Amino acid sequence: MSVAGAVSEARVLDRRALNRALLDRQYLLARAELSVPQALDRLIALQAQSPKAPYFALWARLKAFQPEDLSAGLEDLSLARGTLMRGTLHVAAARDFAAIRPLIQRGLDRFLTEGSVHGRALAGLDREAIVQAAYDLLHEQPRTTAELRAELASLWPGRDPQALAMVARIMLPMLQLPPRGLWARGGQPMLAAMADRLAPPKGEGLTLDDLVRRYLAAFGPASVADAQTWLGLSRLAPVFDALRPTLLTFRDTGGVELFDLPEASRPSGDVAAPVRLLGEFDNMLLAHEDRGRIMRPEHKRWMFTENGILRAAVLIDGFVAGRWRIEDGKAESVLRVELFDKPAKAAAEALGAEGEALLVFAAKHDRRDIRIETLDGT
Repeated sequence: MSVAGAVSEARVLDRRALNRALLDRQYLLARAELSVPQALDRLIALQAQSPKAPYFALWARLKAFQPEDLSAGLEDLSLARGTLMRGTLHVAAARDFAAIRPLIQRGLDRFLTEGSVHGRALAGLDREAIVQAAYDLLHEQPRTTAELRAELASLWPGRDPQALAMVARIMLPMLQLPPRGLWARGGQPMLAAMADRLAPPKGEGLTLDDLVRRYLAAFGPASVADAQTWLGLSRLAPVFDALRPTLLTFRDTGGVELFDLPEASRPSGDVAAPVRLLGEFDNMLLAHEDRGRIMRPEHKRWMFTENGILRAAVLIDGFVAGRWRIEDGKAESVLRVELFDKPAKAAAEALGAEGEALLVFAAKHDRRDIRIETLDGT
């Protein structure tokens, strides 16, 4: 048995140390010279509830990223877009999507428990029959969510169409096909069965142990609760216990046990962190049960809307310092930045430079402006 865990057991990692480790692994201390597939080997999957979210995520992390790099992968299905962790939309390498999807099924099943709204509406129905019907419909041709819902409702008249569609969404692995998710194009999501579009994983495939190790590589050091939050799975303690001999263990300042890969980078908390602009739903803010390493609890109310949308984030000194949005008018594109506090001069200058680069990347118009204010209006 490795003694790595025992050697590091008493070491405490403070908030800044955890922050710098996370930034480094997410390519946010320095943009990486990587292709999209190479970056996804580390990042695993990118949140995609907003069609442009994966593009902003990669722009913030890669030196030479162009939107076409991601769009081309979605069009040739080397990348896949669909429901993954926590029942939310993600973009991942096709091989990873196909391998991860069955591993998280038990976490998705909670949306259909007997006590849930949809579960009660499904009482007495054969769910497997609904899944088979949905597969047959999608095998025939891709369909929109509304079309699939209507077709299922016609087969089970008098039953809740939303609940029928939820069975298909949760129990039948599906993809959203282009043009949905492309940078310069749009359209309603067209659904296809994953089994009809992606090759099954080769060999033994990805295991839950493998996925936990990849999570630590991308987001560690992390606790069992952190991994459960990101994956949307409970009861992961036995997985960590099985991996314990191969991992390092630490504590945060609250005494919570953290796990990490021995080979992973853990920079000092004193390492400088550049200003970064993260898009909506960035995984950085969704990958831990305890978000203290990236955002203070009192700032959560400024970053999440009432219906749960995670706003685009400004990072200053590695931590969430505000939010941003681009407003494309008739002739001008404006980057509006709202900060929690007035920035220091150097941070304001760095924010201006990063904002200008973002506008070059994403703005609709050549005429551009940046407007920075604090959330109290100053």
